[in-house]
Amino acid sequence: MRIWRLTAVGSALLLALSCSTSAQQARQMAPGDVVLRIGSTPVTLGEVDTRALQEPVDSFGHARLVQALYLARRAAIDSIVADRLLDGEAKRTGVDRAAFEAREITAKVTAPTDADVEFWYQTNPDRVQGRPLDQLRAPIRSLLINERSIEQREAVLTVLKAKTPVAVLREPPRQEVATAGHATRGSSSAPIELVEFSDFQCPFCQRANPVVDQVLKTYGDRIRFVYRHYPLPNHPNARPAAEAAACALDQGKFWPYHDRLFANGTGLSDADLKSHAAATGLDIAAFNTCFDGRQKKSEVDKDIREAEEVGVTGTPAFFINGRALEGAQPFEAFKQIIDEELAAKK
Repeated sequence: MRIWRLTAVGSALLLALSCSTSAQQARQMAPGDVVLRIGSTPVTLGEVDTRALQEPVDSFGHARLVQALYLARRAAIDSIVADRLLDGEAKRTGVDRAAFEAREITAKVTAPTDADVEFWYQTNPDRVQGRPLDQLRAPIRSLLINERSIEQREAVLTVLKAKTPVAVLREPPRQEVATAGHATRGSSSAPIELVEFSDFQCPFCQRANPVVDQVLKTYGDRIRFVYRHYPLPNHPNARPAAEAAACALDQGKFWPYHDRLFANGTGLSDADLKSHAAATGLDIAAFNTCFDGRQKKSEVDKDIREAEEVGVTGTPAFFINGRALEGAQPFEAFKQIIDEELAAKK
């Protein structure tokens, strides 16, 4: 298991977002090239890199260098945009930046109640790691205040961006990921293609599954979802589960079988996999012949090999129109990339 990003409440709360074990290259850009426009004001790659290259390398986990550099530059672009817009609005309203943020952000953040703190504690057992609530009230309260401050800041920036158009001109790195012959949902003509490499025994994949469902429901016929296998060697039941799901695909029942496996993450023994097949309505004789004979071993091997060729090192790993997104990310992370891709196709 590897950690993609860590979020701490004090030093006590840790969140790991993933389990672990030929690119379409954008044109090389020069420092003087414009990569961003804020209204009519251009920003060059050199300006962005002045800020981006100060980012610590561990901010980007195990991302490949090209992806890590893009993420650092994108973080710098977001920071530059926020600074320019907040500075400009503060000047327009006749106050300094600190006073503007105090009035429009800090003053509008509601203090968490005891009930808010207790609800967060109850709904995040993996992050509190068994520590008693009384030890964590203060850090949880600080975390909630910080989250609400970020949300309010983003709300202010959303309003300012509506007034001042922001255009990011930097093309993100993309990977070509094969999808033919794999389990899919949605039309091949959809403008968005979401590919997931996953592991049925990975707890982070189980956590990501409802987020993927939310993405599919939100974007409907604008998105095509492709599932590919990446069972990790430290999950002994993941490989048999992947092969069983591939057998279910032969009978046209991959998705109900997939959903059942993620709903029963601890029930993945060979006997369980056969029981799930019966419950899903598969032809049991055909399924057992496929599963017991390991007829899908080479297909799963191919998935693993091709995943590693495009830089996958842990699960879940996603590619949105070839753009990598690693780990059990929140809905907002998917939404940002998908909305950018849809806007680019207009």
